[in-house]
Amino acid sequence: MSDNDKSSKRRRSDRWYEPETMRASAHRQRMLQMGMRRSDFMGKPVVAIVNTWSDLSPCHAHLRERAEAVKRGVWSAGGFPVELPALSLGEVMVKPTTMLYRNLLAMEVEELLRSHPVDGAVLIGGCDKTTPGLLMGAISMDLPAIFLPAGPMLSGHWRGTRLGVGTHTRKYWDELRAGTIDIAQWHEIEASIARSPGTCMTMGTASTMTALAEALGFVLPGGSSIPAMDADHVRLAADSGARAVAMIDEDLRPSRLMRRAAFDNALAVDAALAGSTNAAIHLIALARRARIPLALDDFDAVARRVPPIANIMPSGEHLMQDFFEAGGLRALMSRIAAHLHLECMTVNGRTLGENIGDAPVWNDRVIRPLDEPVSAQPSLAVLRGNLAPDGAVIKPSAATPALMRHRGRAVVFHDIDDLEARIDRDDLDVDADSVLVLQHAGPRGGPGMPEWGNLPIPKKLLAKGVRDMVRISDARMSGTHYGTCVVHVAPESAVGGPLALVHAGDEILLDVAARRLELCIPDDELARRTAAWVAPPLVPGLGYLSLYEQQVNQAPEGCDFEFLADRVPVPEPGIH
Repeated sequence: MSDNDKSSKRRRSDRWYEPETMRASAHRQRMLQMGMRRSDFMGKPVVAIVNTWSDLSPCHAHLRERAEAVKRGVWSAGGFPVELPALSLGEVMVKPTTMLYRNLLAMEVEELLRSHPVDGAVLIGGCDKTTPGLLMGAISMDLPAIFLPAGPMLSGHWRGTRLGVGTHTRKYWDELRAGTIDIAQWHEIEASIARSPGTCMTMGTASTMTALAEALGFVLPGGSSIPAMDADHVRLAADSGARAVAMIDEDLRPSRLMRRAAFDNALAVDAALAGSTNAAIHLIALARRARIPLALDDFDAVARRVPPIANIMPSGEHLMQDFFEAGGLRALMSRIAAHLHLECMTVNGRTLGENIGDAPVWNDRVIRPLDEPVSAQPSLAVLRGNLAPDGAVIKPSAATPALMRHRGRAVVFHDIDDLEARIDRDDLDVDADSVLVLQHAGPRGGPGMPEWGNLPIPKKLLAKGVRDMVRISDARMSGTHYGTCVVHVAPESAVGGPLALVHAGDEILLDVAARRLELCIPDDELARRTAAWVAPPLVPGLGYLSLYEQQVNQAPEGCDFEFLADRVPVPEPGIH
């Protein structure tokens, strides 16, 4: 073998450990300092285990133990595992929103992998923004990487009723405000709804994004459906560690998986799952990191063709454990195989078609046949009009059919503080036909585009039995929530989008079938308001927040940082 052939076979980590130089000696010293033997790390594939465990991320509470199982798999395959902690984004705990920090996690993952002597990675996470953040960083760095989903939590139960996190939190909060349950019952629900580590067991953003990671090819077959507390999950962790070693030897990088066809697969799976509206942001961000064109209209086009067949809350009735027992994602993908590019490569070195084979569906009530969808409405629709020239999204499958075409007068809240101060006042000028509008909740206005889009129903209307109305904002909405909520209105109000120009009493038309969202005022009046608009004062940010405010783009572009998207890979660091 020539010297050139030998050098081509060298692993990235060999640059740190192999040379007989002072600097390489220092690298070896530090490994020996930790009690490692030379044979543990010299000449072996080094696998980074990027772990987003945290005491304040209950969805990830089990990931320290799963990291040990990953290490077992890496050792068994002849690799050397190193665990690298990364920013943990516990969706409920982090304020104002984990979306503000998704890009920070992506930057951290990229630089962790770039700056350390690692040849590949196992990415461990699952809570909402953790999945796209981990994958965005891995795509940008382009080392062999496999994703290990945290897995959904156990199903909730209360007084004989199955509870879904998020979905029933919203439902029973409205009932508490309406006076149909008392505070003692509310506290019982608190203690019964989230019963184990793991992500939300509804089809929220967590379950959506881990499923889409599998559809893109980043997860071992069926891995995204396994509950967090199932013994299969421990085995998945070990298998992921072992497979990472093989991926390094095969040089199976994200750039070999990321094709437009893979994203088309993710769009089809998202539609069939009735996935979270947040996927419309995260998939675009992932595609831009891979330098692949993807637009909002692609989501709408696929959702028109692929019906929602996963009967999971909030669009359906069941929970993720039921989905797993019905056959999981492999079964769902086999049912929509005609809509998939089966030739796409995945992390196990096989094609998507080989992975799903003829995976059976064990329960047609949970994974419906294509001709018996969960809803006659699509899982996502993209709206445009003078109120959303760059687009807005709605989840019709989780909305009220009677409100799919609606015209009503606007009740405007200028920001979240204004909403919280007035929403339950008896003198709020609102009725069931009104359209609730929240401004200044977008990427810059939030900041971070928080999940405020499922605006609460005014208390005076709850008391009259109203449980849904048209709600419009430039915010996001939790994937676990339901209702006739138009979100991601772009451009956002904080940058002068038309949403900022809505006045109380203006009429707004929503027509989902026509994909229209219109502010019903004359064009010259809209032009006058546009000319008179003055940018609101934003509190100057410091540190990361300042970078965020300068660089974040709008929802239809993925809310990524402009300097990180659509760029060529950054050169490797020198070893000096």
